[in-house]
Amino acid sequence: MIIGREKNRLYLKTTLDNGLRLITSTMPHSRSVSICVFLAVGSRYEAEAEAGISHFIEHLFFKGTPKRATSRDIAVAIEGVGGILNAATDRELTLYWCKVTPNHLPLALDVLADILLHSKLDPEEIERERNVIFEEIHAIKDSPYQQVGLLIDGLLWPDHPLGRDVAGNVESVSAITREMMVDFRANRYLPSNAVIAVAGDIQQEGVVDAVNEVFGGWNGQHQAAGYLAYEEGANPRLRVENRDTEQTHLCLALPGLPLKHPKRYTLDLMNTVLGEGMSSRLFVEIRDKLGLAYSIHSYTEHLYDTGALVISAGVEHDKLPVAVKAILKQLALLRESVSESELTKAKELSKGRLLLRMEDSRSVAGWIGGQEILTNEILSVDEVMSIVDAITAEQVAEIAQELLVEDRLRLAVVGPTKEGKKLEQLLRI
Repeated sequence: MIIGREKNRLYLKTTLDNGLRLITSTMPHSRSVSICVFLAVGSRYEAEAEAGISHFIEHLFFKGTPKRATSRDIAVAIEGVGGILNAATDRELTLYWCKVTPNHLPLALDVLADILLHSKLDPEEIERERNVIFEEIHAIKDSPYQQVGLLIDGLLWPDHPLGRDVAGNVESVSAITREMMVDFRANRYLPSNAVIAVAGDIQQEGVVDAVNEVFGGWNGQHQAAGYLAYEEGANPRLRVENRDTEQTHLCLALPGLPLKHPKRYTLDLMNTVLGEGMSSRLFVEIRDKLGLAYSIHSYTEHLYDTGALVISAGVEHDKLPVAVKAILKQLALLRESVSESELTKAKELSKGRLLLRMEDSRSVAGWIGGQEILTNEILSVDEVMSIVDAITAEQVAEIAQELLVEDRLRLAVVGPTKEGKKLEQLLRI
């Protein structure tokens, strides 16, 4: 049953004989238990002709199995005991998760195993859900805030799966057949390509037995195919979508760092200083002092072989050039210095929010399972906080000088503007 085991005071890692990895963590004071099933499946694993297939399959897994014939049967099984069942598809992983009270853990495992291993992929459901996904794609197009995010992805990772909408496009989704789905599932949905994480009020040995009972028969010993690597080239710097909107939405971005880069936590801390929270530099300067935006923030993305730093805001149409200049000024100032008091505040904000997340069983399961599927290494919260505590102001300034480089700037805009050339001329630090 078990071919490997790793245990420390924070989690127990068990590898079943079919290659499935199980990570468990006990939270004795919790009133819940969460199960997260992670698969190394996502949009970057898709060929252009099958763009959106990972997301399409994820939707269909909720549409019926021989045991639970309809989507309502699946939903009632979990909602009937007060639980939550959901899923999400991203670029580098797909997640199915369920949260229930501890006494309903066996039911939750059974439902997750049922939809993952026995979904019918019924032809009629495929056609119905195809139309639902079309509407999802249209809804994103109708949202300037979401659309500008897609545009900046295309500038950061042009002509690459990472730069596409995870949901695909109308043309690619229209062409996806049931046979394509069956083949994709057979080649990607493998126990060796998956991690199950369970956290909450549990007995770890009992969970191992329960998981093995429902997932132990999951077959598929061959290795899943890899993904298309990304190499940064001479990318275009600007993309403007001219449309009638109430606000002009912008994303200003630069390439960042991969997931396992040794300086990724330094970049994350720099981003906290720049644009996380109401005391960040961007919020204080752009909103509070200049009154240019109601909402402005920044975030980092870390992928296997690339990453990004993105600043997002919505502004009045005629204030777009002024806002871009003001944001670029903050990037320039960040390369100069970060005070010790500002650094301390950023560290405490980062650590505090991480600790608060860990009160929830869903977050703990996501923490241990997400790290395992993406990095094959699980850092504890204390280890990450120690890394953050050790970062110096000089290191933050160094990473800012290294990454905040003028010729790597990218700007995406959605709104009633035609001043493309003028905007590109503003991209100077």
